[in-house]
Amino acid sequence: MKILIIEDEQEIAQSIADYFKTNGIQCETAGNYALALNKINNYDYDCILLDLMLPDGDGFDILKELKSKNKTEGVIIISAKETLDTRIEGFNLGADDFLTKPFHLSELLVRMQALIRRKNFQGSNSIVFNEITIDIFSKTVSVNNQKLDLTKKEIDLLLFLIGNNKKVLSKGAIAEHLSGDMADMLDNHDFIYAHIKNLKKKLHAAGSGDYIKTIYGLGYKWENE
Repeated sequence: MKILIIEDEQEIAQSIADYFKTNGIQCETAGNYALALNKINNYDYDCILLDLMLPDGDGFDILKELKSKNKTEGVIIISAKETLDTRIEGFNLGADDFLTKPFHLSELLVRMQALIRRKNFQGSNSIVFNEITIDIFSKTVSVNNQKLDLTKKEIDLLLFLIGNNKKVLSKGAIAEHLSGDMADMLDNHDFIYAHIKNLKKKLHAAGSGDYIKTIYGLGYKWENE
């Protein structure tokens, strides 16, 4: 799970990132409008946490940009600027939720998890695909009720594949999801092949079907046999 925190107050952004990382969530930050625009134009996220008051721009313009590009990220506005008009404008521009500063990090986490479940997994706390069951909260995976020993990256990869069922995902897209903007610094994406190979091996050993398909020259996709 990868999120973008658009927040100019570095202390707040870092506290959110630190709290979320302890819950197994990959976080990237943008402290101004220009950097935020660059990131949303070049990367995809599961959720965006958006402060409206940025030093070099307006958070509402970020929402307009997301809408114009048909981006599908869930957006939670986090702002001290709370009026009825502000909320209505945010929702009209495509925001999914609004949380007023100051807030409890635990509440923000729960709201974000609920938003991602609604968008990607029809609101369920667990994902069931034939014989595979994934508990989103505990980050555990079972095949035919047998718990698998998967790494965090393998679980993130499995969720990404299932959440994009039948869609071809390039190695670049998978690398960005697993490594964030650090993926640009990698010489190649060979590590993706290793993660795919290990995940397929563990699923197969537990009796799972062969759902991860290699699309030569393009990438991978999750598809029922």
